[in-house]
Order: sequence, then structure tokens, then C-alpha cells
Amino acid sequence: MMSEVAQTRRRAGLDAEAVRVAYRRWASVYDFVFGGISGWGRRRAAAEVNRLPGTRVLEVGVGTGLALPIYAPEKRVTGIDLSADMLDLARARVRADGLQNVEGLHEMDAEQTSFAEGSFDIAVAMFVASVVPDPHRLLAEMRRVVRPGGHILFVNHSAAERGPRWWVERAMAPASRALGWHPDFSFRTLLAPGDMARARFTPVPPLGFFTLVRLSN
Repeated sequence: MMSEVAQTRRRAGLDAEAVRVAYRRWASVYDFVFGGISGWGRRRAAAEVNRLPGTRVLEVGVGTGLALPIYAPEKRVTGIDLSADMLDLARARVRADGLQNVEGLHEMDAEQTSFAEGSFDIAVAMFVASVVPDPHRLLAEMRRVVRPGGHILFVNHSAAERGPRWWVERAMAPASRALGWHPDFSFRTLLAPGDMARARFTPVPPLGFFTLVRLSN
């Protein structure tokens, strides 16, 4: 049965096809528009991946591959994304930068991958939780493909709970389909109460607009 979160998001118009269409538009300008503002979060998430034990890494929503050059050479990275246009740019980045530790880039739905259980030591999703139709299914799938004792990481913005940004994010929410993400995303739509209690939340400088979340599997 489709979760309540997924039903709400699909009523708002954000489904897999909407994401594909949106990121077909964004692909050629994504690095210019979002590369700078998201750079702090990507660097912080990749640094955490590099610090953690294990070499098999899955990057969910790899996009144009902005984080790929940041991973330590010993990390063997597989990336997936729903957008073929974004993946084309990621593959070009791998070739241009000679990233021999990137083992594959695949067009795949993050909520239902084709990987075997326990295929990875670490799974990281950068700015993806606010994009997928059903964040709970995203987390469940990441748990499935990460080995017991491995780690699951998210870096994402989370909607303000008050103040001017609260109003702006909720005013933008009806445009989710065109934008390709939910401006009013909250980590509570991703994490069950038990996960909220045990997850490690780290604000990402300089302004704390993004948050790094780490869960042990």
C-alpha cells in the first residue's frame, strides 16, 4: 500500500516522471545554479564517508557527479540517479577527472534498486530526500542494500519551523512539480520517531541551512 507521504507527494504532482522532466531541464545548468550553494553539504557528507570504515559506497542521486572527485581513492563508489541527462554529465566528469574509483553510474530508481541485500558498506544521499516521492521507501531501500553495521548518510535542507523562511518554503511548495523537489521538506517525512531519536544530526556550516544525518544500519 502506498504510504501517506507518497500519496501526499503524488497529489502535489511529484512522482518519478516529474523528477525526470524537471532534471532534464536542470541538467545543463545544475552545477552553475546549485553547485556553489550545495558545495558545503556535499563536501561535509563526502568527508564523513571518507572517515567511516568500509570501501563499498553507494551514492544515491549522484546527479552530475559533483561529489565524485571528493571521495578518497580507496572508496569504491557506485552512483545511481533517475535522470539520464544528469548521469551523462556525471560520466563525462569521471572521464575528465580520471576517477578510477568510480565503479559504475546507473540509471535507477532510488526507491527500488536492483542491488542485492548488503551490497554496500555506506549509502549516502545528498539533497535527494526532498526529491523522491516516498522518503520512507528511500530509507528502507538504503537499509536493504547496506550491510548490517554499515552506515546511511543524508545531507539535505529541512524546512524552517518558524520565521520568514517558513513562509517562503510553504509558498513555494505548490511549485514542487516544476522545481523537482519539495521546498517544505522535513526530516520527519524521512525518519520514523525512533530513527529521529537515534540519528546523529550535524548542522553544516556556514549558516546551518543544511543538515548532515547519520544512521547506523
